[in-house]
Amino acid sequence: MRAMSPLPLWLLLWHLRHPAMAYLTVSIEPLPPVVVGDAVTLKCNFKTDGKMREIVWYRVTDGGTIKQKIFTFDAMFSTNFSQMENYRKREDLVYQSTVRLPEVRISDNGPYECHVGIYDRATREKVVLASGNVFLNVMAPPTSISVLAADTPAPFSRYQAQNFTLVCVVSGGKPAPLVYFKRDGEPIEATPLPEPPAGASSWAPRNLLHRDLDDTKLPKSLAAEGELGMGNPFPTADPPRGLAAERDSVTESIPETVVSREFPRWVHMAEPIYYFRHTHAPVSDGTVEARATLTWTLNPQIDNEALFSCEVKHPALSMPMQSEVTLVAPKGPKITMTPTRARVGDTVRILVQGFQNEVFPEPLFTWTRVGSRLLDGSAEHDGKELVLERVPAELNGSMYRCTAQNPLGSTDTHTRLIVFENPNIPRGPEDSNGSLSGHCGFRFVLALTLTVILELT
Repeated sequence: MRAMSPLPLWLLLWHLRHPAMAYLTVSIEPLPPVVVGDAVTLKCNFKTDGKMREIVWYRVTDGGTIKQKIFTFDAMFSTNFSQMENYRKREDLVYQSTVRLPEVRISDNGPYECHVGIYDRATREKVVLASGNVFLNVMAPPTSISVLAADTPAPFSRYQAQNFTLVCVVSGGKPAPLVYFKRDGEPIEATPLPEPPAGASSWAPRNLLHRDLDDTKLPKSLAAEGELGMGNPFPTADPPRGLAAERDSVTESIPETVVSREFPRWVHMAEPIYYFRHTHAPVSDGTVEARATLTWTLNPQIDNEALFSCEVKHPALSMPMQSEVTLVAPKGPKITMTPTRARVGDTVRILVQGFQNEVFPEPLFTWTRVGSRLLDGSAEHDGKELVLERVPAELNGSMYRCTAQNPLGSTDTHTRLIVFENPNIPRGPEDSNGSLSGHCGFRFVLALTLTVILELT
């Protein structure tokens, strides 16, 4: 039989000087990042030769200044007590050193501590304490993604290049996601832009193209106010006065006029240079809102009908999340007029209900009256709807132009207003035959003559 090796001298002396002291070591198993909704088990491992007194779990908040008890095991009374009643008893005691948190939330993110106490071997009035800690990293996948156009609605520039910016907004994720853009399915290589200055509420990209226009780069004559671009211009003479006669067609169908896109010679067909910027900001619920911008010098000749997508990679997602838009110029506005049979004194509403295609970005709408000012005296009106209150008979036959434009292009469409007689409103001093004014004049002259004769007599 093999003889036992003697204890080292230092260990023997230590036991002789501390015959009743117990030892205690505590460690917590590290945790990988978890996703919201997962079940998490916190394990506190300890070794001791003493008698157990208690195990207490704490959740540390406010940077370590506050420690909240979430679970207590008291060996003296052999009881388990939970301080997480307001957490709907989300923990289960599996073992003395294990706490289970089912369906973790973002608010559970943070450090946790396990404190273990044992009785000293010399006296039960003395307790030996040791602790360990672990950080629970709770991730959340993004909940929404959208692609917007900055600074819209914006007009179409026919003779001067302009910058265009797409903004991708990703919300609900933790940590901040990786955001990137694609064009027609291909990743875009972009030049990173610097961060905005501290305290700046907004940031505008610098001009990406610096060229001055001269006479050689502009057409000899620009489009006049009443010019329609394609086809013959409509007459700008005053519309006929008086009420419309009864007819089958209430409104006149006017074909759409698409403004021809003429571009200066310095708008090149080469690949554009893209500039990219990515920022993120914390939200009160613990998530992060990420914003990515893509800026370039727009060329409607090659950018119209281009497909741009914003894609997001996140450790809590099994596959990328994306949102896409197609840059499209407006075409084929659909205009409606209510009431369909307008009468004198009615309030007429002319509205753009949509287009023949999906338009992006949002168009800018401008209403004008061909050959004259609008009813309120203004030269133009911005918005999808034009309201004419208490239309008079003089507006019968008047024509209205709606210009819909975005940075990709512009289009004009026209509609003619037909005003009918309203039997509930008395006629004015002149009817269609002029007989009313003649009768009124005759009565006035007759009354004046009788007054003069009476004064002479």
